[in-house]
Amino acid sequence: MTHSPDPPVTVPTPHLNAASLLERYARGERDFRHLHLRRLDLEGKDLRGVDLRHSTLEDSNLAGAILVGANLRESRIIRMNFQGANLELANLIGAHLRDSDLSQVNLAEAGMRAVNLLRSNLTQAILTGANLNEAICDQVNLSQAQITEASLSRVKLLAAVLSQANLDRANLTGALMHGVDLAGSSLVGALLSGASLEGANLASSDLSRAQMTATNLLNANLEGANLRGTNLSWSSLQGANLRGAMLYRTKLSWSNLTGADLTNATLLNAKLDYTNLRQTHLGGAVLPDGFTLGGQGVDH
Repeated sequence: MTHSPDPPVTVPTPHLNAASLLERYARGERDFRHLHLRRLDLEGKDLRGVDLRHSTLEDSNLAGAILVGANLRESRIIRMNFQGANLELANLIGAHLRDSDLSQVNLAEAGMRAVNLLRSNLTQAILTGANLNEAICDQVNLSQAQITEASLSRVKLLAAVLSQANLDRANLTGALMHGVDLAGSSLVGALLSGASLEGANLASSDLSRAQMTATNLLNANLEGANLRGTNLSWSSLQGANLRGAMLYRTKLSWSNLTGADLTNATLLNAKLDYTNLRQTHLGGAVLPDGFTLGGQGVDH
């Protein structure tokens, strides 16, 4: 006689209120894995080193909380308020933080590989030295954020806002950044090789000494940008707006600038070996040899 296997036992995710969590934490307990925390008010509480792996945190308030070294790996965090919280050195690898408020949060040196931050607010956040490799940051607001020396290799930043953000020496190799707003941002010495910034707004940004070989800047806005000493060899700049841009000693060898607007740009000592300048507008531009072209537009 054949017996059918017993159906799997479904273990409900335990719930915990704020008072119980704080009481257990005060007793020295740190392991709070696989919990469901909903509508909790933990504003300003000290929960450093807490382990919330694989937990669900929803519609709760952790504004100003101290979560240094907290483990939130692969947690599901939805519509949370972390405003001004300290998450330095926290583990957020693979976590989902959709639609959450992380403005002014400290995430310095946090582990955030493959984190999902869709539509979250990280204005003025500190992400210095954080690891955001392969993170999903579509429609995220990172304006005025400090992201210096962070690792964002292969990150997705579609339609994200990073205006006036500081990304100096950040690693954005292979990043997908279509339609991103980087106006007035600083990317000095950043690594952007192989990144795709099609239609991006980089007006008045500082990209000096950045490594941008084989970068896609199709129809990007680089008006007034500082590209001094930047390596843009083998890059796609078709239809890009480079009006008034600083391209002193910029490397553009083998790059495609078909239809780009370089009106009043400075190209002094730039490298243009095998560069495609077909239908490029160079009126008023200072060429590599110091010669200035007259006229409103010069097609090459």
